[in-house]
Amino acid sequence: MPNQFNIAVLGGGPGGYVAAIRAAQLGFKTVVIDKDNLGGICLNWGCIPTKSLLRNAEIYDTVKNQGNDFGISAKELTFDFKRIIKRSRKISDRISKNVEMLIKKNKVVRIRGFGRLASQNKIDIYDDKNKKVNSISADNTIIATGAKPKSIPSIPVDKKMIITSTEAMILPELPKELIVIGAGAIGVEFAYFYSVLGTKVTVIEVMENILPIEDKEVSKELEKSFNKRGIKIITGANVQKAEVKGKKVKVTVSVNGKNEELTSDKVLNAIGVTGNVEGFGLEELGIELYKNHIKVDKSTYETNVKGIYAIGDVIGPPWLAHVASHEAIHCVEGIKGLKNKPIDYENIPGCTYCQPQIASVGLTEEKAKDLGYKTKVGKFPFMASGKAFAIGEREGFVKLIFDEKYGELLGAHIIGSEATELIAEIVLARELEATGESIIKTVHAHPTLSESIMESAAQAYGEAIHI
Repeated sequence: MPNQFNIAVLGGGPGGYVAAIRAAQLGFKTVVIDKDNLGGICLNWGCIPTKSLLRNAEIYDTVKNQGNDFGISAKELTFDFKRIIKRSRKISDRISKNVEMLIKKNKVVRIRGFGRLASQNKIDIYDDKNKKVNSISADNTIIATGAKPKSIPSIPVDKKMIITSTEAMILPELPKELIVIGAGAIGVEFAYFYSVLGTKVTVIEVMENILPIEDKEVSKELEKSFNKRGIKIITGANVQKAEVKGKKVKVTVSVNGKNEELTSDKVLNAIGVTGNVEGFGLEELGIELYKNHIKVDKSTYETNVKGIYAIGDVIGPPWLAHVASHEAIHCVEGIKGLKNKPIDYENIPGCTYCQPQIASVGLTEEKAKDLGYKTKVGKFPFMASGKAFAIGEREGFVKLIFDEKYGELLGAHIIGSEATELIAEIVLARELEATGESIIKTVHAHPTLSESIMESAAQAYGEAIHI
């Protein structure tokens, strides 16, 4: 195996493996180093396997609660929890193997091991017993080590009773009760999944709304939907402590200065993530960190140490796989000397895959007003969509926010069926500087859910036909 490379990539997730493949395409002699299966948290323990679990829940939920509407009857409808988990792991394994094939196809050298920076141009490789087994040198190194669940002393994760999202994907049996601490995307997705399968779920969030980064109307709509499902939601709540007591976990919550004690079979810690920065030799090389993430120049992704770059979750929010992949390509092409337009971090779509789905991009209505914009706001409910009626998915709405002066599309917020697919039209529209008028005049196919985007724009300008 060669020991000298143009580019070495630490980490094989959606940032790392994409960087390695693009580097090889550009003619760089490239190596990717990861001690686990390629694909990172996203493909192995995040994006893909969770969507598999959620799809199982969606199908079960539809047949159980809407079967009669569709003329479908299923006597004694049941599910096999172990098979649901097995399907998820099988899909994850298959996609990880596909990534390994892509790495091989592009002639990227693959090293399975833990890479640690020994110097500016040298990386030592360690096995799973922390024994040094190899060393390589590289002209440039890209750190793509990702992130891990954030932990705090008051919620001591033991991976059995108090768990993270990783354990939540492979529980041996369905819990009767589950407390979810944190109502971001991870928290609400697991709350939905387990609730559909019959678990009694309680969600605790320190902010005043679940999904606190979303538009408030969207958060309230999801809360209403979750309440109908029987999910208990406690917002504005501080978790004082979580402790295992026999076969239960006791959680002490403070709301408006008053303490309340809750008990559950399992507690899911979903309070967020933090960068994987420990053990890679960053401090020894003097690589600058900021809030437990690597500090980089966002135009090049280079750290303060020449020739060492970082991308993806390890450099901080937004912690999204699609952002990591785009940063990877931008970084590698920059090393090659290609001129690229900087990534527009104001036009990054965020998606949550519970049902109803949620997707957004740009400013919330509240943020737009705080920034001094005079706005036109359009809101079109799926209740008024023929396609939504036909497929039995009438929950939610499309909300668009325009600058009144120039017609610029400032933000979009969708809650409802296929929201995570619909958002792509909005992202492209913003990239091409579409206005409210141009969206209204663009012919949308009928009947489609995407017509709701056109109708929402029209509603903002007093031209809506179907509402």
